[in-house]
Amino acid sequence: MERGLLWLPLLFAFFWLAWQGSKEYQKIEAYRTWAEQFERAKFDIYAVLGQKGNNITWGKPTPKGPIQLETFSLLDVQQVRLLVDDKPVEIEQPPQKGRTIELEFLFAESGNSVRVPFTEIPLAAEWGKFLHSRVISH
Repeated sequence: MERGLLWLPLLFAFFWLAWQGSKEYQKIEAYRTWAEQFERAKFDIYAVLGQKGNNITWGKPTPKGPIQLETFSLLDVQQVRLLVDDKPVEIEQPPQKGRTIELEFLFAESGNSVRVPFTEIPLAAEWGKFLHSRVISH
């Protein structure tokens, strides 16, 4: 009987992990369907991002699909910056570590900005370089 009680928490942990894995799988499948409309797209636990032409769409991933979607044009963007721990860093030589990683899009007209979170610095730097080149070319 005691052995059964010892295994019970492990059984609950297993089912909880399986449930979490199922939710993540649903997020990825919903993202995959959503991303088909874009030329370039990214998914991580913080945000989804899609680029089609000069338009950028981003939002939060959920098992039912991305929510809180926002779209803006790169034609309105004055500058793209990589922020690590809320400080601008060099996109060409980003730091190795950081707690918060974001791409910041500064708009020329309004002076507002949009910050898109990332989980990895190299991925954010790659996107930053690509989008910076798109902003410069127009």
